[in-house]
Amino acid sequence: MTPENGISARFAGPVGDFRLDVVFSAPAIGVTALFGPSGCGKTTVLRCIAGLHRIRDGHLAFAGETWQDAAHFRPAHTRPIGYVFQEASLFAHLTVRGNLDYGRTRALASGREEKLQFDEVAGLLGLDRLLDRTPANLSGGERQRVAIGRALLAQPRLLLMDEPLSALDRASRDEILPYLERLRDQLAIPVVYVSHDLAEVERLADHLVLMRAGRVDAAGPLDALQSDPALPIARLPEAGVTLRAAVAGHDEAYGLTVLRLNGADLMVPGRFGEIGTPLRIRVTASDVSLARQPTAETTILNVLSARIVGFAAQDPYQVMAVVALGENGRGARLLVRVTRRSWETLGLSTGQTVFAQIKGVAVVTGAGSG
Repeated sequence: MTPENGISARFAGPVGDFRLDVVFSAPAIGVTALFGPSGCGKTTVLRCIAGLHRIRDGHLAFAGETWQDAAHFRPAHTRPIGYVFQEASLFAHLTVRGNLDYGRTRALASGREEKLQFDEVAGLLGLDRLLDRTPANLSGGERQRVAIGRALLAQPRLLLMDEPLSALDRASRDEILPYLERLRDQLAIPVVYVSHDLAEVERLADHLVLMRAGRVDAAGPLDALQSDPALPIARLPEAGVTLRAAVAGHDEAYGLTVLRLNGADLMVPGRFGEIGTPLRIRVTASDVSLARQPTAETTILNVLSARIVGFAAQDPYQVMAVVALGENGRGARLLVRVTRRSWETLGLSTGQTVFAQIKGVAVVTGAGSG
């Protein structure tokens, strides 16, 4: 990834008692998630991108512009960013309209081109009917949507979001997530999104930066990192892979939808949109088993030809395998968690053709950006 078409970041040095040593690049499109356990430095990196922390040994370039290097540091107030914090921090004395106008007024005063219109942002975030309310009369999810709208009306070229759902209860999170998906799908503004919630990341992100103890373990497309058995996320109990699919048909007699993805078609219970509708699906490692031969006498709807393309021992008794769908082994990749006994009894190894038996497929959301 070059600075001309993405984000290029390097930050090395102390921030108080914490030491940061990160290098990563990401595309200037879609949602890039900084993911890792609490205290690993995600927010610190976000604040470095915003210019709120200045690390002496740092470099940051965005879409061909250098914002920081050895000789230059662009102050935070001159960077074309919008920043959404964990807490909404709205102006209590202003209405929703007033809070939104604050972001717009500041942008116009700084000479930024008004590409996002007030009505467009209010409509996108479902704020049309809330404009005359004050923050005291809003739910937590509504307040955070106003904070996002205020950040967007600052006309940013890059939107930074620091765990924007962490202060909300589950109901409020479920309420706001569809709005975040709309932002991802309908606005051409790249987002760097901090989270330690894997479900959030899988639902929203296109690109992933895995962090641990102030360092980057890996960075790349979401599905590529999810399907790497050597990375820490493959050892999580809920490990799985998020894939892009499209509706290919419906079996009305049995209430099934056929989903097409790279290398295979899947059948899932329920109806999910018209033919061609893009979707994200998630398949967990624990919902996939392997067989050396196919069997017709099974209740499992999806038994697909695949090839083992990698594996790693997770502990003395379990193996995490990666299979690629399709007879040529070039299709979408799935994680499969199997016992070491099964692995050895079947004589499984890299390069073998197997049959992936998929017991469950979760339809997550719309597909998002590619």
